[in-house]
Amino acid sequence: MKIVVIGSVAAGTSVAAKARRNDETAEIVVYESGEDISYSVCGMPYFLGGEVDSVDTLIPRNAQWFKKRFDFDIHTGHHVKAIHPSVKEIEVYNKKEGKGFRETFDKLVLATGSYSLAPSPFSLDSYSNIFHVKSMADTKAIDAYMKQNDTKHVTVVGSGFIGLEMTEQLTEKGMNVTVVELASQVFPKIDPDMAYHIEKKLKDKGVKLHLSDKVQTIEGSGKAAVLTTDKGADIETDLVILAVGVRPNTFLTTNTDIELGQTGAIKVNDYMETSVKDVFAVGDVAESFHRVTGKPIYHPLGSTANKMGRIAGDHITGGKLSFKGTLGTGIVRLFDLTVGYTGLSQAEAKTAGFDPVVIHNIKPAHAQYVGGQNLIIKAVADRKTGRFLGAQIVGSEGVDKRIDVFATAITFEANAEELFDLDLAYAPPFSTTKDPVIYTGMVLENAREQLPVMTPEELISKQNSGEKLQVIDVRSSKQYEKNHVDDAINIPMPALRKGAGELDKSLPTVVYCNKGVTSNTAQNLLLNIGFKQVYVLSGGNTNFRYYKEM
Repeated sequence: MKIVVIGSVAAGTSVAAKARRNDETAEIVVYESGEDISYSVCGMPYFLGGEVDSVDTLIPRNAQWFKKRFDFDIHTGHHVKAIHPSVKEIEVYNKKEGKGFRETFDKLVLATGSYSLAPSPFSLDSYSNIFHVKSMADTKAIDAYMKQNDTKHVTVVGSGFIGLEMTEQLTEKGMNVTVVELASQVFPKIDPDMAYHIEKKLKDKGVKLHLSDKVQTIEGSGKAAVLTTDKGADIETDLVILAVGVRPNTFLTTNTDIELGQTGAIKVNDYMETSVKDVFAVGDVAESFHRVTGKPIYHPLGSTANKMGRIAGDHITGGKLSFKGTLGTGIVRLFDLTVGYTGLSQAEAKTAGFDPVVIHNIKPAHAQYVGGQNLIIKAVADRKTGRFLGAQIVGSEGVDKRIDVFATAITFEANAEELFDLDLAYAPPFSTTKDPVIYTGMVLENAREQLPVMTPEELISKQNSGEKLQVIDVRSSKQYEKNHVDDAINIPMPALRKGAGELDKSLPTVVYCNKGVTSNTAQNLLLNIGFKQVYVLSGGNTNFRYYKEM
């Protein structure tokens, strides 16, 4: 059996390595258009910022290493121009020798990855200081440019993963960074109220933001010197990083019967098989599906690519591995802030047919008496079944630990109440007695059953529409005087049992404290003495302040 793989970054080399582990007799050949293989795309910003000393650290293996370890050939500098599945041949162009040839295969794997977008008016050919951060060649070119030119002002277009990472690294390197984002918020992958914390951190670090805006024109000869936006801002720049997203590199499917999916990536089944027999697709070029909804999604990420490659290599050589889908889990560091997310947001849950209940949980990552800092957790569950659907977290520590626990829980279809049953590690330097994960499950289940919550957005909407509510601030009078929700009445928790007699039990009532713990006690008290509808303000006054600032 002859296996031919096109592409050798994350997915392609995983295919070949797994196939060889399963089968010593197979002939395995890999073609790569570039010169570097199996490199870390995700590590590129950290080299450019100086956190990684050498670019070679991001290229741990070369073709010779794979030949010695697994006995298969990787041909770099070989561009595959076309594929012909009907006759099981591909057309290859050897860039070093300047000549082409045909190669046969029994099994073909497309691991051609994705390509970066360059929207108008940007042109990498016309301006020497506009770059993508997609390949190792891009990284080396940016590094060389910064060393050879006086680079003080950088413009980053787009605020996804690469955009934020490049912003962090170049700011830490001492450059003045401006971010231009077409959406109305930074990092559009998460909800606006959570993205606000990213925006605040960027501003605190001196990063200039242009939201709901785009670059319209470029001034400069050979180099982009001034970018003018739709809103009329003139941005002086020495370097431009384009980070507006990627698209699957499906060029080789042209004039074939290989089907593309709803997302524009190649449609595959659970074994990475395409619609054409003996042709597979893996990594950024392949479509995946969401583990909760079962619907197609495009999730280009190195970890997913590696997993897909291993599955394809296993299936080709008689194995039983299959792809179980993705939750779209992601994480990014921004200075001393970490942002993580997994599963469905409130809007996505609603679109998928669930009746979502949403809570905000603000808890320290570990005991405050040993320096624990707050995590802000926004979590979603299905009101009817209690199924835990998703979470987003912002904090300075412990985000990765909790988001991975949440992702595991969603993977095994846990209910919100089952988060409470988890036996998580506890000691004051690492957690709290009720870990933020456990507390999230408690609050979600309470909100789903008999102790509802109301988000700041919902409360403000109801107040603005003139709906009759009574809002009770159960904090101390000193805290109330410092700031409070509009039209809130201050009845400190110790006085609530007596003070409740002055309230209208028939009116919808919202109670709040600083972060939600004391208000839950107040909610129980009021319900127990006959109040009809009592809500806890989700995340308390702390979360309300964040929302108002946003």
